[in-house]
Amino acid sequence: MAEDQQTQQTETASTETASTEDVAEGIREVAQRAREASRGLRGLDREHKDRTLAAVASGLRESVASLTAANQEDLDRGREAGLSRSLLDRLALSEDRIEALAAAVEEIMGLSDPVGRVLQGRTLPNGLRLTQVSVPLGVMGVIYEARPNVTVDIAALGLKSGNAVILRGGSAAQKTNEMLLAIIREALRTTAVPADAVQSIDGFGREGATALMTQRGSVDVLIPRGGHELIQHVVQNSRVPVIETGVGNVHIYIDAHADAETARNIVVNAKTSRPSVCNAAETLLLHADAADAGQEVLRGLLRSGVNLHVDARAREWLPATQPESLTEDPVKFGTVTEVTEDDYATEYHDLEMAVGVVDSLDDAIAHITRFSTGHTEAIVTDSVTNADRFVAEVDAAAVIVNASTRFTDGGQFGLGAEVGISTQKMHARGPMGMAELTTTKWVVRGEGQVRA
Repeated sequence: MAEDQQTQQTETASTETASTEDVAEGIREVAQRAREASRGLRGLDREHKDRTLAAVASGLRESVASLTAANQEDLDRGREAGLSRSLLDRLALSEDRIEALAAAVEEIMGLSDPVGRVLQGRTLPNGLRLTQVSVPLGVMGVIYEARPNVTVDIAALGLKSGNAVILRGGSAAQKTNEMLLAIIREALRTTAVPADAVQSIDGFGREGATALMTQRGSVDVLIPRGGHELIQHVVQNSRVPVIETGVGNVHIYIDAHADAETARNIVVNAKTSRPSVCNAAETLLLHADAADAGQEVLRGLLRSGVNLHVDARAREWLPATQPESLTEDPVKFGTVTEVTEDDYATEYHDLEMAVGVVDSLDDAIAHITRFSTGHTEAIVTDSVTNADRFVAEVDAAAVIVNASTRFTDGGQFGLGAEVGISTQKMHARGPMGMAELTTTKWVVRGEGQVRA
C-alpha cells in the first residue's frame, strides 16, 4: 500500500509551484476523470461493489501500523500549530478507531443497494408504463477539515451508491489522508471499480477547493463538512449545487415532568461522551419547576469536569459543597461563570455548556427557535403531551425525546456511515446515508404511443 503514491496529491503539482491557471486546469482534469469513472460505476451490481468494500476494510486492518504512524505525524504537527483539543480529537486515529472504520465499511456492505429501487410506478390510460427508479447522483465533491474518518466514510458510501467522489481533506490530516487514499485506491485496482472513482485534490491546496466550486456540469453536488466559516464559504461561493451540513448548537430541555436520574444520565452523556462532535449538547434549559432534576444534572456535569455558564436562577441550584468533597479528582471538577448571550449562541466543541432556567415549555421552544442551528434538539419529560408538542413545534433535522443527542449519527441510525448531517430542507435532511446520495429518473415504456 505504501508504494501507492500515485494518488491525486502526488500525481499533481502542489500550489507552491502551480499557478492559478495550472490549478484550475488540474481540477478540471480531476473532475473529468471522476465523470468518466462515474459512468463506469453505473452498471456495477451489488456483488462488485461489496467486493470492493471488503478490499477496503481488509486494507485498513492490514495498515494499522502505517496509518497510526502517519496520523501521529499529523497530530504532532497539529499540536505545534496550536490546534484546539477538539480538532486534535477529530484528527486522531487510534487502533480502535481504525477498526471502527473497517467495521463501518463492512456495515455498508451489509446494506441494500440504494440504486435501482422502484419508488413508484403506474400504467396510464393510454398504456404507457411509468416507473420512477433511484440512480446515483454522479460525481460528488466533499470539502472537510481534520477528519480522516470522513475520507473512509465518503469513499465507502460513494462506492456503494455508485458515485465517484472528489475529496478535499485539508492540510491538518495530510499524511493520514494520503495513506487512507492509497489504501482505498489499491483496493479499487483489485476490482472492477475504476480507480478514479475516489480521488483527492489536497495537493492543490485551498486554491484547488476554490476551483472545485466552479466545476458545475462536471461535479453534480458539493458537500462541506466542518466549522461554520468553511460551510458558509462553500455555500456562498460555489457554482456547484451544495448540500449544506450545519453546525450543531444543540439544546436539551429538562421539562417540569422529568425524572432526575434519567435527566442526569442523558445530559452528561450528551455533553461528555465526545464533546468535539456536532451532536454533542451545548445548551441546557431547565424548567423552573424542575429543581430536583436540575440540581442532579448540574451536579453530574460538574463532577464530569464540564465548565458551566449559568444564569442567576440556575446558579441557585448549584451544589454548595466544596469541589474537593464532590469528586476524587478536584482538578477535573467543572468551573462556573455567568452566562452571556454569546454563550447561548456558541458551539463549544469542548467540556463547556450554557445553562438557563425557563418558566414554561413555550419559553424553552422560543429560546431554541432563537438560537438553534437546526441540527438536533432534545426534551427530557414524562409528559406525553409536552413531548408531542416539542416534536411538533421544534424545527430541527432531528428531534429527540428522552435520549441523548449523541444518537444523531448515520451509524447509530442504521445508515452505515454518513456523508454528513444536513440542516437544510431540500433533498436531504438529517444524517445522510446512501439513499441521500441518489436521485431518480423516470422510465417510460410504451408500444408505439404518440401524443395527440
